[in-house]
Amino acid sequence: MTEFPQKPILLTGASGNLGRMLAKALATEGFALKLTDIAPFPDPLPAGASFTRVDLNDGVALLRLAEGCGTILHFGGVSVERPFEEVLGPNIRGLYHVYEAARREGARVVFASSNHSIGFHERSETIDADCDFLPDGYYGLSKAYGELMGRMYWHKHGVESVFIRIGSAIPEPVDARMLASWLSFPDLARLIVRTVVTETLGGCRVIWGASANERMTWWGKDGREQLGWAPRDSADGFAGQLAGKVSGDPVTERYMGGAYCAIEYSRKD
Repeated sequence: MTEFPQKPILLTGASGNLGRMLAKALATEGFALKLTDIAPFPDPLPAGASFTRVDLNDGVALLRLAEGCGTILHFGGVSVERPFEEVLGPNIRGLYHVYEAARREGARVVFASSNHSIGFHERSETIDADCDFLPDGYYGLSKAYGELMGRMYWHKHGVESVFIRIGSAIPEPVDARMLASWLSFPDLARLIVRTVVTETLGGCRVIWGASANERMTWWGKDGREQLGWAPRDSADGFAGQLAGKVSGDPVTERYMGGAYCAIEYSRKD
């Protein structure tokens, strides 16, 4: 059993793949959870958890749901590249509602950011967490916006945030790119626990969301030391079967964001 603050945790996006995994993992650790999503929760509710269907566009409903919470784990919203109008509501307006709820409750926000916020950095680079945002689409742009909103809420309102720039969080890597970018479910769950139980952040912290992969040479310094987190898993055991599994597309293979960079790519140089 993990020592943890007594206030419950609000988890948005609870019905998605990562939300469902985190709900189970956090409940096992003994946390009290308020789960929410626009879609029904497809699994049996974990012990100590409740579920309420809420649209992130409904700020009043989200404020009510966040009452009494000490941490908001924001994993809700559009989770893949989509047209701007589809991203706008849940990922931009919805994020504002999350931060307003955090401000009113004095809660910490843990934001599921993405490698797509910096996707147009080239794979030949090694970048630290304070690098320039180079989003590779509207989804990545919304994640860069989310990190900037979090920083504004820290400086203006004292709301602490952790931004996890998730690489490829799936059960197993499936191509050569993921030999670098893969983040195992257990590594993510352990990171989330640390974001909740760490007593003081003193601002906003960016974490590169990747496991201990030998090929992860793209992403350098971040804020993990303050959280006391280090990944334990690795994609290296999949190298034999995946090292040659590449797309053949030069844009996809050049940039950290992979296939998202190639979507509607129209540059001629």
